[in-house]
Amino acid sequence: MAKVGIVMGSDSDMPVMAQAADFLEKMGIEFEMTVISAHREPDVFFEYAKSAEEKGYKVMIAGAGKAAHLPGMCAALFPMPVIGVPMKTSDLGGVDSLYSIVQMPSGIPVATVAINGGKNAGILAAKILAASDPELLQKLKDYSEEMKNEVVSKAEKLDEIGYKEYVARMKK
Repeated sequence: MAKVGIVMGSDSDMPVMAQAADFLEKMGIEFEMTVISAHREPDVFFEYAKSAEEKGYKVMIAGAGKAAHLPGMCAALFPMPVIGVPMKTSDLGGVDSLYSIVQMPSGIPVATVAINGGKNAGILAAKILAASDPELLQKLKDYSEEMKNEVVSKAEKLDEIGYKEYVARMKK
């Protein structure tokens, strides 16, 4: 079965990257997660990225903050899709991370989700894998239906109790 590699530059990124792992787990997609600093341990990083294909990874999700080189370096070494997750930073709110990941040179693309968009990274990885997996595709269709039903349910509740009561219940 196809695997997804999830890598982050710091364990402080774990709450965001865990959202990707949680979604992959929900879809029944195998993944491995680790923390590797491209700057502090480049030899370990190079070995990880160069061996990812032989480990069965079909997609990598890489989260990083500030200079955010990890996703781009993964894309330079790993021949399949890489999804970058820019982390919100205290210095520039994550815009620095976003620009570092999304502005890759021609020939080294990194699909990039929103700042702290771990869950969307997991969903995007699943969609990439679903292109050749009908069972996974059906799980994603079911997930979309669940989201639709949640919105319909909320709209019905709003119609039933009115917006003031709805807002009051949300605050509880």
